[in-house]
Amino acid sequence: MKFRVSYRLPMFFNHTRGGYLYNQHRCFTSLFKKLQTTTPARASISGGHGSSQGDSFLVPGATVATLLMLGVLHARRLYDEKKLEEAREKGIELEFQPDVKAAFLGLLPLRSISRFWGFLTDLELPVWLRPYTYRAWARAFHSNLDEVALPVDEYASLRQFFVRTLKEGSRPIDHDPQCLISPVDGIVLRCGELRGVGAMIEQVKGCSYSVSSLLGASSFLPMIAEAGVQEESGEQENTSKERSKKSWWKISLASPKVWDPVSVCPMKGLFYCVIYLKPGDYHRIHSPVDWSILVRRHFSGRLFPVNERATRTIQNLYVENERVVLEGLWKEGFMAIAAIGATNIGSIELFIEPELRTNRPRKRLLHSEPPEEHLYEPEGVGVLLKKGDEIAAFNMGSTVVLVFQAPISKSLENGDSSSEFSFCIKRGDRVRVGEALGRWQDF
Repeated sequence: MKFRVSYRLPMFFNHTRGGYLYNQHRCFTSLFKKLQTTTPARASISGGHGSSQGDSFLVPGATVATLLMLGVLHARRLYDEKKLEEAREKGIELEFQPDVKAAFLGLLPLRSISRFWGFLTDLELPVWLRPYTYRAWARAFHSNLDEVALPVDEYASLRQFFVRTLKEGSRPIDHDPQCLISPVDGIVLRCGELRGVGAMIEQVKGCSYSVSSLLGASSFLPMIAEAGVQEESGEQENTSKERSKKSWWKISLASPKVWDPVSVCPMKGLFYCVIYLKPGDYHRIHSPVDWSILVRRHFSGRLFPVNERATRTIQNLYVENERVVLEGLWKEGFMAIAAIGATNIGSIELFIEPELRTNRPRKRLLHSEPPEEHLYEPEGVGVLLKKGDEIAAFNMGSTVVLVFQAPISKSLENGDSSSEFSFCIKRGDRVRVGEALGRWQDF
């Protein structure tokens, strides 16, 4: 039996082997024939009306692939939650422990897989299938469909449903001027004050990463040189000297994003909060305070998963992954938001810069190229945002890292700072957009 490979599908011609791949060829050929003969209307990102051809626009291959992917994600989530709950019941704090699976992930073309997943989620679903698909998603990932702004059958694709808006009043904003609100819906993984050399944030017990590595070498993070830093041992001192003698290309291959040759410490009053968004959460990112965004950096990194298992098996996870960093100023000083991409979530949409495209194909084999940086308003005005304004959106769940300055007590001269700012939340708490993360008082 002979069959032709369509000349319009160069991305699949190298994979037609065996009966299984022959069936895959038939599936994708059928899919693209339907795409070529049908021109459905596209809805806007925030939801819109599907075309009148929606009932007849059937894409069996893409629909089956999408539903299978959803099933795999759901099964994996149930397994991870069960293991995590068992550990919590036993009072066990999970530690960093790399395994073979984590090493294997580094060999997979996760960026290409994520782009293909994005292609599937951007396909228009038949109108009759939309309520069933979105309700199944809501049951699997605990989404609240009562909050969505539009009827579910008006979201033409999974992508539009992922970045859906909510009904007015679903996320009331705490407008207390001495309050910093949560920018996203999610679970608090870590929060606290940055202290010590390097300004490290704990990923999990036994593994940390520096804020400077996360935000970029050109970040205007308020740090001070630690002149009195002493090495813990002679061996550490020798190691530091050897590192400083490396040529630039050796440094590039030796994890350039996490090595900092200068011993610096954060200024007092510098805090952080790490929030994880599950796939079923509301995926838009809002402004935590009134502030001015001065610069944007786009790091084109890897796309590892960022779930609980990944955080304890992949070192420097948030530093390695693709991310978009926004930096600016608010009335108390420095403010930065890092939106971390993940597997199947390579697309981070920035509402204040719609032309930004993430998870683009890369020609370079190394992922150590400097970030793409864009300065908003060189005169220093920047993009002004009010508390609660929309900033960006993920196509699925991911992670947001918030780094900011807040008021501290001026009465202490030495030792640890006694901060006037205090968090209203703790590790493991679930937060929603508009709820207070922390407050402070003026004396």
